[in-house]
Amino acid sequence: MSNEKIMPAYVVNSEKAEAKLQALQERTKLAKQEAVLKALPTPCYVVDEARLIKNLELLRHVQQESGCHILLAQKCFSMFRLYPLMGEYLAGTTASGIFEARLGHEEMGKENHVFAPAFRTEDMRELVQICDHIVFNSIAQLEKHRELWQNANTSVGIRINPECSTQESEHAIYDPCAVGSRLGVTLANFPEELPAGVEGLHFHTLCEQNSDDLLTTFKAFEAKFGKFFGQLKWLNLGGGHHITRADYDVQALIGLVKYIRSTYGVEVYLEPGEAVALNAGYLVTEVLDIVHNGMDILILDASAACHMPDVLEMPYRPPLRYGYEANEKAHTYRLSSMTCLAGDVIGDYSFEHSVNVGDKLIFEDMAIYSMVKNNTFNGMPLPDIVLLKKDGSTELVRRFGYEDFKGRLS
Repeated sequence: MSNEKIMPAYVVNSEKAEAKLQALQERTKLAKQEAVLKALPTPCYVVDEARLIKNLELLRHVQQESGCHILLAQKCFSMFRLYPLMGEYLAGTTASGIFEARLGHEEMGKENHVFAPAFRTEDMRELVQICDHIVFNSIAQLEKHRELWQNANTSVGIRINPECSTQESEHAIYDPCAVGSRLGVTLANFPEELPAGVEGLHFHTLCEQNSDDLLTTFKAFEAKFGKFFGQLKWLNLGGGHHITRADYDVQALIGLVKYIRSTYGVEVYLEPGEAVALNAGYLVTEVLDIVHNGMDILILDASAACHMPDVLEMPYRPPLRYGYEANEKAHTYRLSSMTCLAGDVIGDYSFEHSVNVGDKLIFEDMAIYSMVKNNTFNGMPLPDIVLLKKDGSTELVRRFGYEDFKGRLS
């Protein structure tokens, strides 16, 4: 028998090894990103180009598979520095009035749609020149502006109210199908014959919802207004579709669009806002002071009222990197602002480690409904806007510091 020693064999689980390597790479990437974010002057919004592109790639896939047109709802995200990039993936933009319509026309230059509950005549004169589609909220508005739109190269439609509410009770403020809603024409108020010149119907009833709610709404829409579909060129299913959320049923959405196109021979439009920039932005803030009144309260240089108003309006709790539910971890703080509004409170969070004056905190999912809704209440300056490029570098897109604010008031 040979005395030669044989090295023991080691069995490597390739799947586990790959998972560990990916986790290590992700932690390294996150640590590098965090260092970059915390080095920025605060407060500042940061838009993550890599995450934005990931969303756009999925939206392009939906368009390619279903044949629909996906438009950026500018009321949610209108960082026009990125319009050329988004234009590589999306069909165009949709606007809520003359100023957004100009923005989409000038900065993206693709399909340009607009809807508003009412239009001024002077605005309509310009809209018919720069918009491909104009959606009216009432038959009266359609007829008031008929002389302008019927002689222009634009397609007009009517927003309808399918009277099919799928909103959770806490989102009642966002429910266009609520009793007494001013948005859209109900079946009882819709004429027996489709008004001359109308080429499309539009509904928008969702808010951060999945495709099952869209299917429910479309069935009601089809049951009430389906008799007109054969006379139309397009249907617009509005926004509120959380297409890029991890649990969204993309295949169900694709299936519905295919059904509509094959059954009725119309083009289909979707107008997501949040889905375009979901989880693709941050708000970086600094702890300026810590006060004590029954609990530890952090005074930040960011404000719910000024910089994330949906926190108070919806309301909702913004995700905070390394922040947990109150009392879940060892150190709990109330996060508040440097404004004088007593209710300017972001929420109660707990941390594994104590927080100190001068620390930087990173709120996530801050690209949507943030920059478009921020304000200068109480003399608060607007945050800087920074682009975190996919290569890890940063670009200062807009600076709005105290000196700018002072000049704006003088």
